[in-house]
Amino acid sequence: MQIFQQFTDIAAVGIIFKILDVLLVWYVVYKSLTLIKGTKAVQLLKGLLMIVLAKLATYVFNLDTLDWLLEEVIDFGFLAIIIIFQPEIRRALEQIGRGKIFQRTNNQQEDEQSRLVEAMKKSVSYMAKRRIGALISIEKETGLNEYVETGIKMDASISSELLINIFIPNTPLHDGAAIIQKDQISASACYLPLSESAFISKELGTRHRAALGLSEVTDAITIVVSEETGAISITANGNLHRNLSLSEFEELLRKMWFGPEQDSNLASKWTWGGKKNG
Repeated sequence: MQIFQQFTDIAAVGIIFKILDVLLVWYVVYKSLTLIKGTKAVQLLKGLLMIVLAKLATYVFNLDTLDWLLEEVIDFGFLAIIIIFQPEIRRALEQIGRGKIFQRTNNQQEDEQSRLVEAMKKSVSYMAKRRIGALISIEKETGLNEYVETGIKMDASISSELLINIFIPNTPLHDGAAIIQKDQISASACYLPLSESAFISKELGTRHRAALGLSEVTDAITIVVSEETGAISITANGNLHRNLSLSEFEELLRKMWFGPEQDSNLASKWTWGGKKNG
């Protein structure tokens, strides 16, 4: 009985190690894929996959000539892979040496967040200096598709140059709001609901009322650049933050967009500055 129990324990440990082995292999494959994501190696891997599928087809359909040709290709495949993937292999070895290979996914996410915030900051800075009115809404958990449908579809990558061009006066897209979903400008010239609050200052124009109106019915973040004064404002969760400096704008936007949920309700409900926003 004792021998049987020991055998059972050994078998259970063996199963556990096999499961860990499979999980480890899958994790290595996953990290390898994230490592080459966005590089030319992705297309090369697709080519290798086609060769493997063709090799399987030769067995199924008895294609002897093609089978011989693929055998020759595969024989030299290992050396070819080393040559073709040399930049990716070198980068992976460098990251292993620095102990950063497991941080790559997080670093990529942080880099993309910084790029988006920097694009918003650059475009807002340009428009504020030249008093170009702008209204930009960023979707969070509550969908904004009903407002996207009121505008002109774009589905374009976010860049400061594109955002600036959207709001250049007397152009077809400048009137209304640009709506951002994830990392895309989904649409421009969109109509937003106007706030009917009696507590809104008469100093505020239509853009601010639209920004506040959207923040009252969704959790979206809306950026406003005043056409009259060039002042920068942000609304979220029914809160208005006015007359922000560029550094304040960047910090607030980053916390609202990518920070913890509780950070999206910063400061008081009404943050007033010395300027008037038209």
